[in-house]
Amino acid sequence: MSNQYLLYQILLEFDDNFVKYRKDISALLLTWDNYLWLGSDETSSIERLCLLEPQKFAAHKQFRVAEFMNLPAPEDEEIDIEGIAYSDYYLWFTGSHSYKRKKPKPKKSDLENIERLARIVPEKNRYILGRIPLVNGELLKSCPHPKNPDLQLSAGKLELTCQGNLLMNALINDVHLGDFIQAKIPGKENGFDVEGIAVIQNKIFLGLRGPVLRGWGVMLEIELADSTPGNLILKEFGEDGHRYKKHFIFLNGLGIRDLCWDGEDLLILAGPTMDLDGPVQVYRLRNGVNLSANQLHKPELVLEIPFGKGEEHAEGMTLFNNIAGVPSILVVYDSPAKSRLVGDTGLIADVFTFG
Repeated sequence: MSNQYLLYQILLEFDDNFVKYRKDISALLLTWDNYLWLGSDETSSIERLCLLEPQKFAAHKQFRVAEFMNLPAPEDEEIDIEGIAYSDYYLWFTGSHSYKRKKPKPKKSDLENIERLARIVPEKNRYILGRIPLVNGELLKSCPHPKNPDLQLSAGKLELTCQGNLLMNALINDVHLGDFIQAKIPGKENGFDVEGIAVIQNKIFLGLRGPVLRGWGVMLEIELADSTPGNLILKEFGEDGHRYKKHFIFLNGLGIRDLCWDGEDLLILAGPTMDLDGPVQVYRLRNGVNLSANQLHKPELVLEIPFGKGEEHAEGMTLFNNIAGVPSILVVYDSPAKSRLVGDTGLIADVFTFG
């Protein structure tokens, strides 16, 4: 890879039981204690690696989400984790909330594969939007708040419904997004598809890979509150009773693939909505923590990330300033090139600098 902004590369080393999923890393987050948290779009678990050498994360530990909350489907059905974030001793994560079209398979006949292409299915675990207490590098089902022992931290998820969850219920009649949800358009076909989460000051931002509306990407802002144990509900915004805000962001026709904070600015990883090769860019949305609703936002392009032919599609990013010593992000790829696969369990990720 030739790119003037590529600082260096990092080795990620996983345990044997994660070998077949190292090509499917879809979310990552570096926390202040140099733990790297990762999610795959093919599992229902969260992975943790530790910084052992200046350019190596290893000591893999896996956390099964089912150990912390009840899943609506068996845990061998993927959550399709597409985003991970941290705020106030909670690790947040989100599934894609998307419909899925069956893929053709090489061993099946043309007629069988044509039939598969007609099948669109919802997968219940994909509608998990949850949080798990994170204290001293460990995920816990519940514990006292380290700085306020009178406050109990507990794992929970947005309350599930027949439509998926309370957010999907709220959006189904939305003037911009409702038609895509009601039509059951699959996520990788410009349908509704969550692929990024950022949390700050009780605000939860969800980036949508799709739909993209006439070149404008969409980001949702919500706030959650505890209801029954283990369940979260949507809070109302202001006097109008709305339970979400929409932010329209011009990303040159691309959808949102990941989000992360850089101070109070929001960094946006953008890429194609469809399953194809195309531009991958990073944008800076100034003062993203205080976005007004009903405005069109035009963020600043800060980085172009190379992509390959049928491979090397940037899927997740996390701020890497503290380790690199300069403004930078760590990036992982969907369908990584074979050159990124090290031995039986290793994977190479990239560190990019940006302005």
